[in-house]
Amino acid sequence: MSPAPSPPHRVLRAGPDFRWPGNKRVAIVFNIAFEAWSDGVAPPIGPMGNVLKPGYFDTNAHSWASYGAVRGVQRLLRIADSNGIRASVMTSGVLAARQPETVAGFVRGGHEVIGHSWGMDVIHLYLDEAGERANIDKNTRAILNACGERPTGWISPRGTGSFLSTFLLAQAGYAHHGDCNDDDLPAITQFDSGARIVNIPLTMDINDLPHSNRYGNTPGTLVEAFREELDQSAIADPAPFMLDVTAHCHAYGRPNGAWTFDAMMKIAKARGDCWIATRREIADYTLANTGMFA
Repeated sequence: MSPAPSPPHRVLRAGPDFRWPGNKRVAIVFNIAFEAWSDGVAPPIGPMGNVLKPGYFDTNAHSWASYGAVRGVQRLLRIADSNGIRASVMTSGVLAARQPETVAGFVRGGHEVIGHSWGMDVIHLYLDEAGERANIDKNTRAILNACGERPTGWISPRGTGSFLSTFLLAQAGYAHHGDCNDDDLPAITQFDSGARIVNIPLTMDINDLPHSNRYGNTPGTLVEAFREELDQSAIADPAPFMLDVTAHCHAYGRPNGAWTFDAMMKIAKARGDCWIATRREIADYTLANTGMFA
């Protein structure tokens, strides 16, 4: 299937004089992935790693993924709050509809709510333009109804948008998105129509799902990877960059992994070269300093 082309645009990249606030070397975002699948849909794979025969509902995978909304999200929020850190919470619209009080609690706690499609099975690459617009609107309204605030940021499941997604999100009033990992600094997509949106890369270096589920690493090695990246990157190259720390409520929202979120927050807070920010704060900083982009 041939993809629809993106409307005419140009991407403004951070120039050599780009600096984070306070001349910090690295911006760190702590993401919480509060995810679910649409009603009647199970994740394609569960913690055992073996796929059922086609046509069978995977009750094991469904139960495993449901843990995030039952226990995991509360644990990760408690950890963020105990460290005084505001997280960016990627929120499936179906969960905003099912658990509006939980999503309202994100806002009351000072955290950012990020649109994350209706469900993890609703991927824009599979939708036509009308379907994308409808999904964006449905997800936006679910979050607005839950917490009283429209989300200003969006990250698609898998970080996989279509060629139209960036334009449609900008048209819908979104200020930033994370469906990109072609940079380690923010950029600005400026459309010829006048719409614009900030591209904030979803860096994958410190992400619990590929780290543990795909590669089979232990939780402690994620903390060491985080520490090593902060320590060694400065030796190799002093240029500024950003780094996401992502914990999925149904994965490292569990006791065996949630402690790593706490450990990495404490490491970041103890350093003098880190700006800990939400994705919204990065977008606001980018738009307030467009002179550093060309």
